[in-house]
Amino acid sequence: MKRFTYLLLLFVFPLFSSAQNDADYVKENYTKIERYITMRDGVKLFTSIYIPKDASPTKKYPIMMQRTCYSVAPYGEDKYKTAVGPSETMMKDKYIFVYQDVRGRWMSEGTWTNMTPEIDNKTNKNQVDEGSDTYDTIDWLIKNIPSNNGNVGQWGISYPGFYTAAGLTSHHPALKAAAPEAPISDFWFDDFHHNGAFIQAYFSTFPVFGVQKTEPTTQPWYKMVDLGTKDGYQFGMDLGPLKNADKYYHDNFFWQETMNHPNYDEFWQKRNLLPHLKDIKTAVMSVGGWFDAEDLRGPLAIYKTIEKNNPNTYNTIVEGPFGHGRWSRETGHTMHNDIYFGDSVATFYQRNIEAKFFSHFLKGNGDKNSGLPEAYLFDTGKKQWETFDQWPAKNAEKMKFYLTSSGDLSASAGSANTFNSFESDPMKPVPYTNDLATSTGFTPFNYMSEDQRFAGRRPDVLVYETGVLDHDVTLGGEILAKLDVSTTGTDADWVVKLIDVYPGDEPNNPYMPNKNVTLSNYWQMVRSEVMPARFRNSFEKPEPMVPNQPTVVKFPVQDVLHTFKKGHRIMVQVQSTWFPLIQRNPQKFVPNIYKADQSDFMKATHKVYGDSYLEVQVLK
Repeated sequence: MKRFTYLLLLFVFPLFSSAQNDADYVKENYTKIERYITMRDGVKLFTSIYIPKDASPTKKYPIMMQRTCYSVAPYGEDKYKTAVGPSETMMKDKYIFVYQDVRGRWMSEGTWTNMTPEIDNKTNKNQVDEGSDTYDTIDWLIKNIPSNNGNVGQWGISYPGFYTAAGLTSHHPALKAAAPEAPISDFWFDDFHHNGAFIQAYFSTFPVFGVQKTEPTTQPWYKMVDLGTKDGYQFGMDLGPLKNADKYYHDNFFWQETMNHPNYDEFWQKRNLLPHLKDIKTAVMSVGGWFDAEDLRGPLAIYKTIEKNNPNTYNTIVEGPFGHGRWSRETGHTMHNDIYFGDSVATFYQRNIEAKFFSHFLKGNGDKNSGLPEAYLFDTGKKQWETFDQWPAKNAEKMKFYLTSSGDLSASAGSANTFNSFESDPMKPVPYTNDLATSTGFTPFNYMSEDQRFAGRRPDVLVYETGVLDHDVTLGGEILAKLDVSTTGTDADWVVKLIDVYPGDEPNNPYMPNKNVTLSNYWQMVRSEVMPARFRNSFEKPEPMVPNQPTVVKFPVQDVLHTFKKGHRIMVQVQSTWFPLIQRNPQKFVPNIYKADQSDFMKATHKVYGDSYLEVQVLK
């Protein structure tokens, strides 16, 4: 229940803290009604609606809708949320706020499925998806809620962000603006997998997503797993191969689906939302956090896909210095782990970006002159907002950092005849975090900007770095890793981490949560990604590596906007285990990695050749 409480706090109740000081505001200013809205196939979805009390035929308000699998609580027309909408600013600007339990969840009817596959060309009323449910809901609201102005906006964070992005496929003419925030776009690359590597740190989440309820309910119908320890690394090692997780999840349908679909087959492909984002007329603002451990890729992928497929659509991207969804929570001093980014950054976003976007398209004239840039991005090194008229930026120049055998991160090409090597032992995997207290949380969080000295000083982690920079270097745009590698085994995972090395005289900021950490020579992770070698040529058809044969493994490491300051160094770390963030690769190729036996796990010696590189984009 502890983790369920966390989930409610993060996804159900708005997190802008100042509204909490006036718990009666919503009740004094809004009338709450609850309705079941019937979808085209007859399934009824529970919907909670908050209408401004001063709404009238002469004072109409737009509708702001959130669809969620995490509950629209509290239930009962006499029970009010302490705050409504994405922010206090928008709550007090007043909109008709609508919350809906999606199919199969909480008080709604129907059967629940993860990442509902979209159906582009429906032929009958029984073909339904999130697009059709969004359309039917909007249509009912426009026709049945008095004093609405005919304009609808949609927003949501994480899974509700997916429902917002999927809502774009409804093509309802009243849907004028949508903000998918930290949205999932494809489970093979977001949330539960990274390039097909299973995110084992999500082990505790499966009860939330893999148990069907039997009747409408206001209470959780699933039971969270007690891991019996606060040490996620130890739990994962004691668990052993993932096939042993059946003792926890033998009747969990989502776990079984995950175990039985180890490759990017039709099951996962049809849950990829991106191919369906066509003919979009709604104004879109994709929102993310540069340190979002769950859905970093989602908003970037959705923005770029809409940009490519819908060149005339109003389409923007926002990325702040936040972990997952933390732009909805004002903390005063904006921190991620040990790093301080300034004060009231969330409030700046809420007032000057989010509220402005929705006001223009739902209350204003709704043209493309919103007053907002194409890209509103936070430079996590300079610690300030920057604006761009396209992303990646026009002035971004590609540059390669080579991983030389001397350990230098060099602009000059290294030799394919030289290498660095290390022994990778899946029975002694490299930890992904030094913060054990967070390793059994609902999902990972702090590691995205964590000090990497604990990892880089192990013999099974390769370290490459530049000399001390004599000028600022701003990396802004996409990153591509091209590794030329070999192994004595037949499979391996490859992890690349981009790191900002602070100088020795770096002072601690006054708000550091851990007094035992020093920023002197801090190795701050800026970006990271994993790529299983088995998927190097195809995510659908995995292939073993040939022992001792140099092999190219290429993969994107996600976008970045970070200035490495004069006096700092740029570092890259390469490793093959990252536990328990990702599952352990046996290093012996097996058809289904989820069903590997203990005997399949083997030590292997890996080599990284000197012509390997990280291709980045530098802003001039």
